[in-house]
Amino acid sequence: MFVKRLLFGFLSGLLFLILSAQQAGAPLKTTWKTLEDVDFDKKWNADEGMYVLYPKFGESVKALEGKTITITGYVIPIDYSGNIYVLSANPYSSCFFCGGAGPESVMSLKFSKKGKRFRTDERVTFTGVLRLNAHDVYELNYILLEAEPLD
Repeated sequence: MFVKRLLFGFLSGLLFLILSAQQAGAPLKTTWKTLEDVDFDKKWNADEGMYVLYPKFGESVKALEGKTITITGYVIPIDYSGNIYVLSANPYSSCFFCGGAGPESVMSLKFSKKGKRFRTDERVTFTGVLRLNAHDVYELNYILLEAEPLD
């Protein structure tokens, strides 16, 4: 009986700590596998004069909208002077832009402040606020706002 009470107390305390950390704004560890919960509709975009893939985010991805997350990936510099980077699930040679990966495997990094320069394929964990983009064809579907490296 004592062991059951002890185990129950331990598990209750652990659950309390986990819920408290989430409520306190602790970043949610997110994986690229989670971000695969998205389907795409091919629609005509008159401004671009071509068909474009528009995302329909799944419930697990929608639940992350506006939340502070952490995610690890490979950095792809787009413009060093403009501090424009993309984070990819895959290295440059097999990323969405150069390989066969889908648009759910990359995200824009919007830094909270200009800082460190990153090398191509540098593996980094970032934290930031996830924003989902379903309409702006000039931006990626996933955007990490206030991005900061943890490594």
